[in-house]
Amino acid sequence: MRQSGPGPTPATWSYLLIRLLFKFVLKVFYGTIVVEGLEHIPPLGEACIVCANHANSLTDALLLVKAIPYKRRGMLRLTAKSTQFGRGTFTSWLIESAGTLPIKRRKDFGDADVDNSAIMNLLIEALGRGDAICLFPEGASRYHPKIAPLKTGVVRLVSDTLTAHGNEPDFRVSTLTCSITYMHRQHFRTDVLVTFHPLMTYTPRTHPELLAPANRDVVRRETEVLYSRIASGTLDAPSWELVRCAWLAASIYAPLGTRMRLGDYVRVARAFLEAFKAADTDDAASRPDEEVGELVKELKVYVRELSRLRIKDDRIRQPLSRPTIFSRMLLRASWAGTLLALSFPGLLLWTPVALTTFIGVHEFTRTGGPVWDTWDEIAQYKLVYGLISGAAVWAAAVLLTLPVALITAVLIPAIMWMSLRWFEDAVAAARAFVALARLVLVPCATLTRLRAQRTVLHARLVRLAAERLGLPADPESAYAKASGPGHKGRVAGPLSGKARYFSVTRRRKKDWAETLRLYEDFDYPEDETC
Repeated sequence: MRQSGPGPTPATWSYLLIRLLFKFVLKVFYGTIVVEGLEHIPPLGEACIVCANHANSLTDALLLVKAIPYKRRGMLRLTAKSTQFGRGTFTSWLIESAGTLPIKRRKDFGDADVDNSAIMNLLIEALGRGDAICLFPEGASRYHPKIAPLKTGVVRLVSDTLTAHGNEPDFRVSTLTCSITYMHRQHFRTDVLVTFHPLMTYTPRTHPELLAPANRDVVRRETEVLYSRIASGTLDAPSWELVRCAWLAASIYAPLGTRMRLGDYVRVARAFLEAFKAADTDDAASRPDEEVGELVKELKVYVRELSRLRIKDDRIRQPLSRPTIFSRMLLRASWAGTLLALSFPGLLLWTPVALTTFIGVHEFTRTGGPVWDTWDEIAQYKLVYGLISGAAVWAAAVLLTLPVALITAVLIPAIMWMSLRWFEDAVAAARAFVALARLVLVPCATLTRLRAQRTVLHARLVRLAAERLGLPADPESAYAKASGPGHKGRVAGPLSGKARYFSVTRRRKKDWAETLRLYEDFDYPEDETC
């Protein structure tokens, strides 16, 4: 049922401009943004509250603005903590000009009582017009392995909206839960999964218990349902070590080269994580699974050993002779040098962007508090500084070539993009060279021991996956059939490899954990600091 009244709030020009700019910036910063569940997004004119986990500050909101098709919803009304407003910074201007509404948080005012009644009335009015509103019910952005207990604000807003339209028994307001999973939140060219879940729709007729005065237990119960839906699409763990084990289990079960969509890869890791969570406890009352518990302990030992040696599991899986290692090192070095030479002219244009971003993030992490408590905002700063400095480079290049400015206005972005693509593949080749060089330094006896350890782990993980987690026993065959476009994995042959592996639009990754860096590392904070 479409809402009566003046209709949804039209998008402002500044909102459209910001959406366009950051749609481009997000495409540059993140290697692949995979969006699932678009069919669950209600059409324009139906009141909707989009609520997601909040792990990456302003970047989460920008991703949702990009992920939700403009033709489907028009303007997504955002909310942000009130301390982000009126600061006179570029970020503050972005937030304010996008029509974002300020929410006061008690923690920002010395835990004193705050009055958000005026903003809540605006949100109720917006829902009455059929707007889509974005809320993050955790209440704050946080770089932690576990999703925080959700605030009840979303359900209370549903309750207040239904109450305001109590004389319209079929008035509909829905919650659209969303799970956002970053492979590496703050790193350049990492991958992101955005999963929308089926709608939860409320009306005064079907949910009279939510009409004021709504029972607190009912509100809490509905909030717990929101939590379970959001957590069902991402990794939610009590410790970073279990997160590392889950990713490692997924990579052992479906090793490098398995054709698999990002969504499937995240779901496999989550399936292992849920089993590990149930078993990795000292609470005798919960009767943990001893077999899985032993598997978790062995995985922890294995992941610590890999971290100490700074090598990846795939290097253990496939034994290589010393001559083969050296020949591959030579090949990777040659390929990296060739691509670096091709990308060098464009990299000169990227240099001011990289320096500006590095300095800006360095100053932020130096003054913003402990590194582990600022990682949720690093991507935001990289995006903003990258946008400003990138626009400055483009403008300077156009001004310096005024006689042919119309040509350079298009040519400069094209050169920068292609140099980025070549550089991305150059770094991947250099990263393979570094990994092979590290492998040479590992004693053969250590490699043999780790290989035997991995063989046992692989057999136990496949058995756990097939017998208890409902996952296929042969992941390569099962997931390849459904991988379709946007997959990772090996290619059919030399010719198809050149066509499919190298892409102008994005790098065809063999590993979803890959980023634009010379080394692979799950750089999570230590659990005791969280």
